[in-house]
Amino acid sequence: MKKLVLTGAAGRLGSYLREPLSQLCDEFVSSDIADNVSNLAQNETYVKADITDLDAMTTLLEGADMVVHFGAVGDEAPMDVLWGPNFYGAYTVWEAAYRNKLRRVVYASSIHAVGMHKKTDFIGIDAPHKPDTFYGLAKCFAEDLASLYWDKRGLESVCMRILSCAQPTNSRAVGTWLSYDDLIHMVERAINTPITGFSVVYGVSNNDRAPVDNAKAQHLGYRPKDNGEQFAAEIYSTDGPLDPHDPANTHHGGPFAAVELGNSGMAHLNLDTDDTGKH
Repeated sequence: MKKLVLTGAAGRLGSYLREPLSQLCDEFVSSDIADNVSNLAQNETYVKADITDLDAMTTLLEGADMVVHFGAVGDEAPMDVLWGPNFYGAYTVWEAAYRNKLRRVVYASSIHAVGMHKKTDFIGIDAPHKPDTFYGLAKCFAEDLASLYWDKRGLESVCMRILSCAQPTNSRAVGTWLSYDDLIHMVERAINTPITGFSVVYGVSNNDRAPVDNAKAQHLGYRPKDNGEQFAAEIYSTDGPLDPHDPANTHHGGPFAAVELGNSGMAHLNLDTDDTGKH
């Protein structure tokens, strides 16, 4: 394609995506609120822009074919913290995409949009929204916004409900792991699938214990290759028996399902200090 835009480019997952996405287009524009990013690709331009600024987003997306939207606060927080970047920021991206006649928005949604479903319920992409936090509620809002803009304005979207895109360090991650290679593969398929309409897909690797079903997202051609089972024996022996009555163990949202609204869920994920991002 001619021009592709990535928001949230200075974040951990955005940083992984920059190089592969630059190979899919003639002109690649990465954006975030950071002053700059390093190691720009030959065809990459970095633009500092705030996703809560509709005019800035409209300018950013001018002439683009698609936008990959990863910009947001990446953890549970009080509503007044999330309202701008996670709620209104989603609106500005879709509205700017519509005003610029983009074909598609590829969105980093999250398992937390359905995080209060029980893990023993093998949910599909059509599971009703059941957010576990204000953060998850923002993902529900953006998914519904995506659906609305497709139904009323013909703007395609792929909403990727990412589970755990970080090195597995806990029992939950054996099933919810999304490897970085599979993340890149999923985003590429969300971009290059000819027709998507409004689509939802779970961002999870080919794990033996994956707790979600992508059967109704087969049209995207997302075929993950990595498997979290390789971590099972060591992690399970370290964690020991889990409390079967703790919502952090029994619900799709993990610790996000157990924390009080407005309190960090990330703080309970036991992630490596050098690998702390999650959507």
